[in-house]
Amino acid sequence: HISWTSTYIIFAVNGLGNADKVAARLLKNQEDIGNAVKPIYGAAAGDKLTALLKDHILIAGDLVAAAKAGDADKARAAETKWYANADEIAIFLSGANPNWPKKDLQSLLSAHLGLTKSEAVSLIMNDPVGYTEARDKGHAHILMMSDALADGIIKQFPKKFRK
Repeated sequence: HISWTSTYIIFAVNGLGNADKVAARLLKNQEDIGNAVKPIYGAAAGDKLTALLKDHILIAGDLVAAAKAGDADKARAAETKWYANADEIAIFLSGANPNWPKKDLQSLLSAHLGLTKSEAVSLIMNDPVGYTEARDKGHAHILMMSDALADGIIKQFPKKFRK
């Protein structure tokens, strides 16, 4: 997820050709994530997660475009919408698994958004050091986040996993 997100940010911020194709691949990744949870939580839950995650990406694209254009009002509106979407994701996931407390998920997702925003801002400001630091922190954070999500699934369905 973060690899495709970073690739999209690089293409979008730098005006590289085929940013739309990178965005399409990033959106496909959200389908892959939704499909990955279907065997555990069912098709409806996987589809709902896919929809929430696609919104996550589309809103982020709007935020990057507004920030790149220097439109502070549109950027602020997109960022507000982005964080609201993260709250929706946290509510949805915490409803699916009691081992994922809503506040914990909100905190994890908020940190993820902050790090992703730092990547984009660093690129817009032509700050490769800031970009690299944000990218590295974002990578470490998403690994921790994925471990927390996996641990929650294992706790919820211990018979489905070997010790």
